Amino acid sequence: MPDHRGMTAQVRARTMLVVVATLAVVGAGSVMVLRASADQPAQAQTQAQVPAYGHAMPGMAGRPAAEVAGNVAGAGPVTELDKTFLVKVRQAGLWEIPAGNLAQTHASSEQVKRAGLHLLDGHSHLDQLVREDARILGVTLPDQATAEQQGWVRQLTAAQGLEFDKLFANLLRASHGKIFATIAEVRAGTQNDVIRRHATQANQTVLDHMTVLEDTGLVDADTIADVAAAVNPPAK
Repeated sequence: MPDHRGMTAQVRARTMLVVVATLAVVGAGSVMVLRASADQPAQAQTQAQVPAYGHAMPGMAGRPAAEVAGNVAGAGPVTELDKTFLVKVRQAGLWEIPAGNLAQTHASSEQVKRAGLHLLDGHSHLDQLVREDARILGVTLPDQATAEQQGWVRQLTAAQGLEFDKLFANLLRASHGKIFATIAEVRAGTQNDVIRRHATQANQTVLDHMTVLEDTGLVDADTIADVAAAVNPPAK
């Protein structure tokens, strides 16, 4: 007959081994959970110390914009030229975004339509950025383009085909050439970190727009000469 006492001993031994193995797995899992819990606060603290650009900084919610500007680390003073720069960027978007839309329906040249798409993309991004930075620095922005810029939009609206193509290329190239010089002046002289970042982005955007406008082959030499005279007036 089978030795039941021997079999019982074997079963007990195997059961003990299973129990020991289970306890070992549970213990290892508990250690991992404890380590993960200990690491999470440190990671959260590190992330909280690096505010995202364009978003409110910790502790700044609900405080006046001017006070927030004074607390931005290393922001520096905001000059009248800095404020004028933000206003001009805003006004540029208010007429160049409609101009880019018109290029898609009024232009006969694919290069002009392409330039219009660059305007739409670039100024949509800059317009969002300028409103964020103006809020941070307490600068009031206009809701309308200048009277001259609105007149340009009316001219473009009334034109079609090749007439539109030439008018679009030269109006936009002249406007970008003049603001390009302002951007360089602001970037070279500002002491404000937010303005520096904004000028850097605006510089890249405007340079791209001048390039695609020139690629149309429709920019007149007289337009370039007029821009040169406006940004570098002859000495008296």
